[in-house]
Amino acid sequence: MKQKIIFPAILLFLSLLVINQWAEDDCSSFLVTKGASKDGSVMITYTCDGEFLPHLEYIPAQDHKPGSTVEIRGRGGKIRGEVRQVPHTYAVVGLMNEHQLAIGETTFGGRRELRNPDGLLHYFFLMRLALQRAKTAREAIKVMAELVEEYGYASTGESFSIADSQEAWIMEMIGPGPGGKGAHWVALRIPDGCVSAHANMSRIGEFPLNNPENCMYSANVISFAEEKGYYTKKSGKPFSFRYAYDPPKPSALRTCAARVWSMFRRSAPSLNLSPDFQRGKKRAKPYPLWIKPDQKLSLQDVMNIMRDHYE
Repeated sequence: MKQKIIFPAILLFLSLLVINQWAEDDCSSFLVTKGASKDGSVMITYTCDGEFLPHLEYIPAQDHKPGSTVEIRGRGGKIRGEVRQVPHTYAVVGLMNEHQLAIGETTFGGRRELRNPDGLLHYFFLMRLALQRAKTAREAIKVMAELVEEYGYASTGESFSIADSQEAWIMEMIGPGPGGKGAHWVALRIPDGCVSAHANMSRIGEFPLNNPENCMYSANVISFAEEKGYYTKKSGKPFSFRYAYDPPKPSALRTCAARVWSMFRRSAPSLNLSPDFQRGKKRAKPYPLWIKPDQKLSLQDVMNIMRDHYE
């Protein structure tokens, strides 16, 4: 039995989540851990500014016969390939499944030469398949990593917000270039009590290499960057995913880092975060990947943060 996944024109979740598959510079995501929310909930948001008409799509839980596959279709409905189906898939509404696993994203693009036209799976297929196959954020990260390793990754650089009822993670992924297999990625757990944000610009810099409880990464994420000349140990600097795969551009600072700055300044005014980095000033420090909010946030607080227009 074959299941079809057609290029989706979806989705809305929690009234905050809107996805536009064609927009690459208009998405914002805010992540709130249990210890940072008033009611102990984990919350992630996903918005996309632009012309778009979203609708909720429900996919019921199903059992599948041995040998079943999932057809992967592109625009126009053309079959691009197939993925092996698992024995059981979970129910999904929008970008959340029956186990309260939710996934959002923002596109950071990154180095153009690393896009792989030979890869089968674009980011939205990864999100859908992970929601159908995983119960937790950690499981979703592993599912996504295994899928791109086997079938190839076709999109440009992506930042994923991945959350369940207990944890929130940010995972960043970019392709290997034409003809390459797998993808280069890092996933970090947001510490409990903190919030994080990303908005079309890579956010993961340095990361721990020996802390599997809080950090996962692809085997060759550093060695590949060295081979391509994106990073050299001779520099004496620690490896940074962001600087290797998505070097900051002035336009991204203005339009992307500015959104992170604004979400953080509203979450923790006491930090008095400088706008210098998003203004592109030399030697300005990048914004941290996460911060501790001044007070625990309610759902309404999060909605207000997402409505921010730099007032």
